[in-house]
This record gives sequence, structure tokens and C-alpha cells, in this order.
Amino acid sequence: MFGSHEHNHCIEQALTSAEEKCAENGLRFTPVRRKVLELLLEEHKAIGAYAILDALREAGFGSQPPVAYRALDFLVSHGFAHRIERLNAFVACAHPGEFHAPAFMICTSCNLVTEANTSAVNQALEAAAAETGFKVEQTVIEIEGVCHDCRDADAQ
Repeated sequence: MFGSHEHNHCIEQALTSAEEKCAENGLRFTPVRRKVLELLLEEHKAIGAYAILDALREAGFGSQPPVAYRALDFLVSHGFAHRIERLNAFVACAHPGEFHAPAFMICTSCNLVTEANTSAVNQALEAAAAETGFKVEQTVIEIEGVCHDCRDADAQ
């Protein structure tokens, strides 16, 4: 997230939301899944699966790649995290529980990632696709640039 916010509250709120959604839908929010989400929430940077696996190993959760990939698959499939295709990495969802297809703005200087609402863009893409008889199944928009803080630091 670009800009300031109460980060500890952000983490607590996202974990509580994930726990509640899992309980409502009969999903198992296992300790490994919770830890992976917590790791993603600690940074607003995209994190690769092997970095997550290393952190899980340090926390005593095992060292086999399927441990991390299963947790990541669960988090992505239930809307708690997103896969950043360009970076082959993962980031916690800024709006868990909401159906959305955000654009990811990736700072090329500090690697922070934030989500932007793209409902108008997605509607335009779906309309353009419909004109050709194409049905959109998934849209991934990733935008690379420089965040406000890095741009200001470069200007000094």
C-alpha cells in the first residue's frame, strides 16, 4: 500500500476477516495457511514462494515446497491473496471477501505493491471482448512505475 496507515491494525483486521470467512464457509484456516497470510500481510511487497517456504521453515512449519504452495493456492483461490504474474510472487489481498479484479501497481524502486480498483476498465474490456464473441475468464493488470515515496526520494 502506498501511503501511510496503521499497519498492525491492517494485519489484525485481515487475519480476523480470513478467520471469519473460513468459519462462515466451512473452510479450514490451518496454522500454516494463517502463517502464510500473516507473512504476506507483514510486507506490502510481493513475496516469492521460496521466500515464504524459508520463513515457514524458520517458524517450524516444515521445509517441503508443497507446504507453501498448498497454503498459497488456498489463499489465492479464496480471495485472501493474489498472484503477481510479472514477479512470480504473491501479495495479500487488500480487499478480502470482495469479488474484484484489481490492477496491481508495482514500484520498480522499492517493490511495494498496491491494488487499484479497475471496475470501469474491466467493464470496458468485457464489452470489447463481447463485441468479438470472446468471453473473459480472467483479467490481470499489472502496472510498473515508481511510487510517491521513491519519486520524492529521487528528486532530493
